Amino acid sequence: MLDLERQVYARSGAEWAREHPGKYAVVKGDSLAGVFDTIEEALAAGVRAFGLTSFLVRQLGQPPEQISVPALSMGLLRAHS
Repeated sequence: MLDLERQVYARSGAEWAREHPGKYAVVKGDSLAGVFDTIEEALAAGVRAFGLTSFLVRQLGQPPEQISVPALSMGLLRAHS
């Protein structure tokens, strides 16, 4: 899961980090879906755009951190306000 997104991030993450240091990138498929100031904004935007399908969120210029949101994945929470 997310193999393509990880490859895209590995290929382009350093460039994105130079352009948007410390921001949060959302990657879906082979493209950068958006860059956000906070992880909460990135996750909410990802859910709005992609629903319950998987997408990758990484803080640019930082080591990757594994985050799982099972309640959101199971539809127990909604990212829509």
